[in-house]
Amino acid sequence: MGNLDVITIVIIGANILMSLKGFSDFSFFEKYKFNIGGLKRGEQIRMLSSGFLHVDNMHLFFNMFTLYFFADEVISYLGQFNFIIVYFGSLIIGNLLSLYFHKDEYHYSAVGASGAVTGVLYSAILLHPEMKLYMFFVPIPIPGYVFGIAYLLYSIYGMKNRIGNIGHDAHFGGAVGGYVITLILASWLFSENLLMVVLLAVPIVILYVMRRTGRI
Repeated sequence: MGNLDVITIVIIGANILMSLKGFSDFSFFEKYKFNIGGLKRGEQIRMLSSGFLHVDNMHLFFNMFTLYFFADEVISYLGQFNFIIVYFGSLIIGNLLSLYFHKDEYHYSAVGASGAVTGVLYSAILLHPEMKLYMFFVPIPIPGYVFGIAYLLYSIYGMKNRIGNIGHDAHFGGAVGGYVITLILASWLFSENLLMVVLLAVPIVILYVMRRTGRI
């Protein structure tokens, strides 16, 4: 955890360069951000490009800092190519969930690598559930799987109540992407970590039930 593989450097570099361009060029930012209206006009590039734009330096730093800490964990288990699949698959699935929940909100917009980064984080938790995470203002380490479940439950709460200017649905979708793709790529987890596989699926089932029953 915390090493820098060459593919991680490339992804972080791409995020920095594109975000800096977006900071200084409003038209560029508007052209490539996630926007329902733009997607309905056929501008599908936004599904990918929006994941490399950020609102400000702090938004960019937090996402890249998180990626820095967890990317190597996934690469060490799955390899570089499969890491790329997890990263971009989570990004797309996160944006697809946002599109699903906001499909009738023509002006809805979002940016950020959070979906992709959350997918990498959940992939790392699934591959190494006994990892310990240290959170700001929390003096004790938190087991990875506990954090994973709690975060998804909070994302459901945030989606239902529209808390803050945060794309909770993209975060949740990214986590689901990281979860599903990792299980496809590392099917051995079903025999070696079945309990964790089931536990991390609980929030996903809860969201599905809430959506089916019209509660979100």
